Amino acid sequence: MLLQEIIDIIESVAPRRQQEAWDNSGLQVGNGNRDIHSVLLAVDVSETVVAEAIKEGCDMILSHHPLLFHGLKQITGATPQERCVAEAIRHDIAIYSSHTSMDKALRGVSGRMAEQLGLQEIRILVPSPEDSHVGLGVIGILPKPMHWSGWLKHVQQVFGADYVRYTPPVQPVISRVALCGGAGAEFIPDAIAAGADTYLSADMKYHDMQAAAGQIMAVDIDHWVSEHFTCDIFAELLRGKVEVRTSQVDASPIHVMLQN
Repeated sequence: MLLQEIIDIIESVAPRRQQEAWDNSGLQVGNGNRDIHSVLLAVDVSETVVAEAIKEGCDMILSHHPLLFHGLKQITGATPQERCVAEAIRHDIAIYSSHTSMDKALRGVSGRMAEQLGLQEIRILVPSPEDSHVGLGVIGILPKPMHWSGWLKHVQQVFGADYVRYTPPVQPVISRVALCGGAGAEFIPDAIAAGADTYLSADMKYHDMQAAAGQIMAVDIDHWVSEHFTCDIFAELLRGKVEVRTSQVDASPIHVMLQN
């Protein structure tokens, strides 16, 4: 397939125009008119992921997080980003990222998290003014209410999370769930206003959780862990059209040592 054809498939679900103003979704490295035979899927573009693409003979890396958030003033190999760009160009590997454009799609990151948790009646938590089916975060209903401790175990099991941080439950039973993949602490007030019993996201700071305490059960997991289902979305969109493989080296940069 042409690279542009792959981009068109991704953007049929997550149009680049709907990304946040600060974001840099889209083509990072490459030319849309080149042929692509094999695509490597990852959350992050790191040096190890680029090396994996080279080793596996992949023509393209399709990631959730952009390699480039800001323009490079030089490519000297002084930073990981510069080295990734240089290696990608040297080995003719295209890089495309679908970040907040995929975050804001109902069938995107948060929607997939909700589906994996078994939520029903899923809708956008913070819809855009133009389209209620586009926006950040989602809210839905558990098919059967769960005790809060069972809910935490369910979250940990579904996402394979090493840890779950949480504020005390406001009530013992969880039924209405709001969530946002990645760093979504800013939407805690929206979850409260929507009547959610719990709000699941990542990268919550101490004061975010302190403010939530007593109003909603805030649940925090690792950022990468919350978004690794992005690769499943990419794979489903491209499977049967081009060879796809999910990175075996892409992983959260955060490691946790648990007390024995």
